[in-house]
Amino acid sequence: MRLRSRLILAFTYILTTIIVALTVPLALNLRDRTYAELEGETLRNGQILAGIIGESNVDDERAIRVIWRQAGLSDAVERLVVVDEEGVVTFDSAGDDPPGTPFATLERPEIVQALDPVRPEPTAVRRFSEELGRTIMVAAAPIIDEQVVGAVRLTRRIDEVEAAVRRTTLGLVVVGVAGLIAGVVIAFGLAGSLARPMQRLADTAVRLGRGDLQARAGDVAGAKEVQDLAASFDEMADRLERTVRAQREFVANASHQLRTPLTGMKLRIESAAAEAGDDDQRARLAAADREVDRLSEIVDRLLGAAREIEEGAITRTDLDDASRRAIERWQARAAQMESSLSARRGDDLGDAQANPADVDQILDNLLDNAIAYAPGPIEIETRADGRHVELDVRDHGPGIAQDERERVAERFFRGRGAPSGGSGLGLAIARELAEKWGGSLTVDQPDGEGTRVVVRFRRA
Repeated sequence: MRLRSRLILAFTYILTTIIVALTVPLALNLRDRTYAELEGETLRNGQILAGIIGESNVDDERAIRVIWRQAGLSDAVERLVVVDEEGVVTFDSAGDDPPGTPFATLERPEIVQALDPVRPEPTAVRRFSEELGRTIMVAAAPIIDEQVVGAVRLTRRIDEVEAAVRRTTLGLVVVGVAGLIAGVVIAFGLAGSLARPMQRLADTAVRLGRGDLQARAGDVAGAKEVQDLAASFDEMADRLERTVRAQREFVANASHQLRTPLTGMKLRIESAAAEAGDDDQRARLAAADREVDRLSEIVDRLLGAAREIEEGAITRTDLDDASRRAIERWQARAAQMESSLSARRGDDLGDAQANPADVDQILDNLLDNAIAYAPGPIEIETRADGRHVELDVRDHGPGIAQDERERVAERFFRGRGAPSGGSGLGLAIARELAEKWGGSLTVDQPDGEGTRVVVRFRRA
């Protein structure tokens, strides 16, 4: 995931958490406060009516009706019910329960609480009415004259209050969503201002990695840390360019300078071979002449590689051709050591992303080791593996101990059973050349015998 996306997601998560943490408690608090105010107002109205009615009017339906009209609560209060101390209705503004009807039942606990002779208490509750099919607010207040002589019960619709609560909650949600959208828009701009310099650095690094030694980040706008990073990157790129150019020049110059002494050496060997007096001496000189030819080929490949790199050419190698050339170079040496070389080609192979000179050097090192340390049948196999191609060199010798396989490709490492005379650099050089092209080198022991070295390259 890109840095910009990560920043936007992080900012959105934090902003959402803050909005939810603020909005939800605020909405709940507003809802509870609204209902509490409604309960308090209804309960106060009930207590006022209970005080006005008093003991003298608790059984007088006509007097209660006059009081009810004069109180002017018919718009706010849906229903008024007055009961005596036994819980029997003496007045019902709605007419649903005529006088003389028992009203203090378990379904109306607020009346029971108001008529409690020991601890009468005014009560207001909000509950769902099965009879009406909606939520109502009810309040009951005792009528006291030295003792409880009755009670007043008010019923109030809360549809409008609930609608107002819903509108307020919806408004808070809308404000929260609008704030979130505004925050995300700001996050896009902020993330872009932070990510663009980093993306520019990343693009420059990719160009540099692909061989464009002129790639530089330049002046990067942004935080001081990003500017310092860009400046350090450009300094590193300058040093890298100088180093690579020096290496290229050295390879090109060394390769060019070596051709003259190699030519002179070949002429002297040919002249000595022509004047040799016996067959053994001529054979030795012929072998030396072949080694000079091999060294000349290496020099030519180095010159070609340096030219390709300087021109920015795409470097690719046919592993089958490289295997064939390697067998031609090492066939005579293998015969002397009583070894045999063979090659097997895989299907849909394709070219490897590597320089032919480096692949040839890898094969030379691997075959040199196999012939020297495990004479016998030696197979070179090439095969495709998804986006990679592999080059295997296998022998049937004594193999390498398991605890040494991870270290045999280290420089100057020599195993316990290795004969004297080697330098311990062959596998290390082969691994470094493979890694130079983004590949790898591993060593294993297939089928419990011999050694197999697997060199993997990216498909060109």
